[in-house]
Amino acid sequence: MFRQDGFHAEMAKTEPPRRRTRSPGAAVTLEMVAREAGVSPSTVSRILNGTARVRDAKTVAVRAAISRLKFTPNPVARSLARGKSAEVGVVIQSIDSPFYGEALAAIEKALIRAGYSALFVSGHWRESDERKSIEHLISRRVGGIILVTSCLADEELLRLARTTPLVLTGRRLAGPNLYAVDVDSTPGARLATDYLLDQGHRRIAFIGGSRDHPDARQRLAGYRAALAARRLPLQPRLMTDGDYSEAGGFQAMTRLLEQGQKFTAVFAANDQMAYGAMLALHRRGLKVPQDVSVVGFDDLPTSSYIVPPLTTVHRSINELGDAAAEAMIDLIEQLPPVAKVSAPTLAIRDSTRPLRA
Repeated sequence: MFRQDGFHAEMAKTEPPRRRTRSPGAAVTLEMVAREAGVSPSTVSRILNGTARVRDAKTVAVRAAISRLKFTPNPVARSLARGKSAEVGVVIQSIDSPFYGEALAAIEKALIRAGYSALFVSGHWRESDERKSIEHLISRRVGGIILVTSCLADEELLRLARTTPLVLTGRRLAGPNLYAVDVDSTPGARLATDYLLDQGHRRIAFIGGSRDHPDARQRLAGYRAALAARRLPLQPRLMTDGDYSEAGGFQAMTRLLEQGQKFTAVFAANDQMAYGAMLALHRRGLKVPQDVSVVGFDDLPTSSYIVPPLTTVHRSINELGDAAAEAMIDLIEQLPPVAKVSAPTLAIRDSTRPLRA
């Protein structure tokens, strides 16, 4: 044994206690980094993923803790340890849709930034096709699945989440291992209808999506709520369904015109159907907005460049994609997701005007 002389005894009194070191060979975990930096594990995860919105001081503390502990984030290794791949499955309904295209680009970018890759499949708006796509993703042992506007029933999705982390958009649903990014379309649809009512319109046609789908029902609910709040009767003859495509909007507007319905404005449940409706009006010699005001939903990039530029409900498609990817990463990392999207706003352009007597 070594004798402690006076000098070393004095140093022992004044020297600050040393940090406990991990045992040799022990793996450094994300939780250990969080304790070292004095932050939550979710904050560490989001700083690593590039999705954190925190003060610079926290970022500096986390980076310093990573350096001291020699922590190496490796999503591939973590995924393989759980028997899963570093791929995330993404199911969309229509891969050639401009809306989905922009959302997918945002999802892919966010996943790559976090060290994951995306595997895209399409459900074609059919439950059977969506199930087959999900089965294919599960056979690939993906780390989780993002469902962008699913057709499946809530009960089926809750069962799926028991074995696979699941992120949903387009509906509200809560359950273990599942997170729904809150993008309720009802307020946006009401915003659009209220705007037309404020412009003096009372006979407002509605072109909706298939009522089998939750987001289509939400947009119908917003339209109905705006009319009810003004004590205006619902006019079923002014309501028809499309399929969220330009052709569907064209056919829906053609049906309304051929039935002789009188209206001064139309709210289409997405921009693509609004484009088709505007073409049908043009073919009948009706001008937008001089004869009919038109409002869409989604604010696609092309909506600023059609003639006339389309008034539409704006929601950030990039933000939706980022939020879905961020929530999925949190689920895979076994952290509580907190991703949210901004409330919808109205992009007012040239396709609407006040009703003239």
